[in-house]
This record gives sequence, C-alpha cells and structure tokens, in this order.
Amino acid sequence: MRTPIYISILTLFFLCSCTDDSSYDPDFNAGNSFANSQIRVIEIDTLTIETATIKFDSLITSNSNRILVGKYTDPEFGNVKTASFFEMLPNSYTIDSEATYDSINLYLHYDNYYYNDTISYNEIHIKRASEAIKPKEDAFYNTSKIEYDLEDIGMLTYSPRPMEADTLEIKINDDLGKEIFDKLQTKLITNTDEFKNYFRGITLQPGINDDGAVIGFSTETTSCYMRLYYSVEEDTYTSQSYIDIPINKGTDYVSFFNQISTENSNEYLQQLTNQEEGLSSNLSENKSFIQSGIGVATTVKFPTIKSLFDIEGTGTILDATLKINPVLQSYNDNLSLRDTLNVYAIDNNNNITQQLTYSDGSAVQAILNKTDQEFNNIYYALPFGTYVEELLNSQTDDIQAFALLPNNYQSSVDRMVIYGNTNTSYKIELNLIYTVYDED
Repeated sequence: MRTPIYISILTLFFLCSCTDDSSYDPDFNAGNSFANSQIRVIEIDTLTIETATIKFDSLITSNSNRILVGKYTDPEFGNVKTASFFEMLPNSYTIDSEATYDSINLYLHYDNYYYNDTISYNEIHIKRASEAIKPKEDAFYNTSKIEYDLEDIGMLTYSPRPMEADTLEIKINDDLGKEIFDKLQTKLITNTDEFKNYFRGITLQPGINDDGAVIGFSTETTSCYMRLYYSVEEDTYTSQSYIDIPINKGTDYVSFFNQISTENSNEYLQQLTNQEEGLSSNLSENKSFIQSGIGVATTVKFPTIKSLFDIEGTGTILDATLKINPVLQSYNDNLSLRDTLNVYAIDNNNNITQQLTYSDGSAVQAILNKTDQEFNNIYYALPFGTYVEELLNSQTDDIQAFALLPNNYQSSVDRMVIYGNTNTSYKIELNLIYTVYDED
C-alpha cells in the first residue's frame, strides 16, 4: 500500500470529474460530514490476486456465422484443428429436360478472419456426410461428431489471402455433380426432404499434414454454395445456366457447426479435465492460459478485497484498473494478441453467468496497450472500478470470480498466455484509487 496523499476538497472533486465515466461511475454522495472532514486519497497496488486456468467442457459452435477450416501447431496449445459441417439445399428443383450437365463447384467467401501463418499452404478436403447433420439436443458443440465418407468429393491446395482475395472456387467430383443433375432433371428429387435423404451435407476438413492457419469463411447463403452448371441447346446457340445449392440456414433445427480440437498441448493444459477444477497459476510456472474455440479461459479473483475496510475512516473506490501482462515471447505476428478481452462473471462451478457490461450496455473490456512495445511493455488495461466496488459492498463472503476471453470466443481460435501474480516485473496487478474521509 502506498503512502496516503492528503488533498483538498477542491482537488478531490477535480479528480472525480476527470474520471472516465465509461470505466467507473460510482454513486458517491458527498454530504455535510464529508465536506467537514479530512480527505485522503490512497493509491493501492498490493491487493492479492488469484489467477487460474479453466477449461469449459464444451462450447456451442452452431450459432456462429463463420466457417472455420485449418490446422496449425502451437508451442503451448499443441495441434489446433478446425473443421466444419453443414447441410446444403438447392434453391430450385427444376432442370430443363433438354439440358446437359457441365460441371459443379463449391464457392467459399472469406470473412476476413484468420489465425496463424497465412504464408504456408492450406488444404481443404470436401467430404460427404454419411449421417444427418442434426443435433441430438438443441445445439452442436466444438466436441460434436458427425460421420462422413473418407473419400474426397473435392480438394484444394491454396495460399490463404483472407484480407486480399474474395472467394475460393473448389472443383467438385463430376460423378457427384452428374448424379445430382440427373436426379433433379428426371424428377427423382423434387423437394427438400427428398434432397436431405439423398445428400446429407458436407464437411470441410484441413489437410492431415497442414501447419498453416485457421481461416474463416462466411455462412451467408450467397457466400457458401455449390453451383451446378448445365447447358441447353437452343435453335441457333447454346445457353448456359446453373442451379445454386447453398448452405442451409432455414431449417427448424441447427444444421451447421464447427468442430474444434487440440492435441499434444503442454503438460498444464492436459491437466484440465474437469471444468469445475481450475489450475492455479502458482502450479503452472506463474502462467495462465486463454484459447477461443476450445474453451480455455483465465479466471481472476480478489480474495482480500474486503481488507480495504481495515483502513480507518469511511471510504469509496474512486478508480480501479486491472493490468494484465501477456507472457513475453509467447506471442508473435502469427500467434497474435487480440486488441480486447471480454469479461464474464462465473459461478462456483465455473459456468458463465453473464457478460459484464457498463450502464450503457457496452461491454467491459480489457484494452491492449502497445505504446511501449519496443521495450516489451505490452499489457491489457481493464477499467474495473464498478465491479470492484460491487465486490467490496457484497453481502456474501463467497469469493466471486470472473473469466477473461476474447470476443467471439465460440467462433475463433485466438490464444494467449498471461502472467500470474508472482512475477516481479510483469505480474497481474490491480491499481486502486481509494478515497477515505474521517469525520471530525
């Protein structure tokens, strides 16, 4: 605890007025007793903070608007693999009886998301689902499984350009294309149910030996579709036409999900087999971990926050900022840091109960500060006054905790390693401005 700073009433009001409303806006009432008292502002940075790593049993991935396909090897998180499964349905079941089949392709539109090395080549293997892509309950999870044929119906080796290019075009096996064409043309398939029974959907799988990037593609029906081309001989010319078979987003059940997995992660992550049991950073080399898609999160607790009541006088928190330091050399241009981290309240079983927001509905976020990047002074600053004030005034003695995760953690694979509370130079730290007044 640092030395108290004695200030005048005027200076205190100036400090309050300069506080960022978005980071903290306490309902502080300075009454007559306050006005007639001696004011102290105390800067505190020695409160105990407990950090740990947890892993959720599973994450829902069927509500995403992003297809994820790719594979890479991470020094901490092991072999990260993403694959996607979805139904596809024609937008028409009619083909001219005089038409002849030409070709069929799958089109995938980038959605600008990627993670890891886009310099390396990726593979996409398209395989036919052998069971209905329909969940047993209401949703699919990152751990869900659907059976599929091992033989490719299409394959592409490509150099990802998610921020420059527009759409991938992948040739589909003509045997399949001709079969679909014939069934539509001869009216063997005339509606949605018949098509689903015949063609259950596809999965997009990365190459077995891929070590590049996870790439995001849009799930919009105009961005993910097979296009079946055919020709019709007219009197004096040949007209070309097509039928689109887009990803199905209009059913009464979810028929899409991303499967996300890791293998051969570090020894600490391999210990995370029970969601209810976190791994203290004191037992993992003063490190904790975050990984989207897999459901690895860092949790933070303030077990001694109510020791502030030991300070003589009546006080309130004027401001609070949690400083979070990524482990040096755990990130680079490929394994990049997100610009923000979201904050979620969790219960005693490490279930997320709510996302923390400010009074205007905006998300409470830790913001990455790169001002002194050349001096390895990169950290997240989390304005946290309101939450800490609530902890301080809570009527329960339960040690409440929150989890740090990137935005869209159910549809990405961003990862991070952060320091715990025992590193001298880079430990996680809560900086408090605590105002105390003593009545005469």
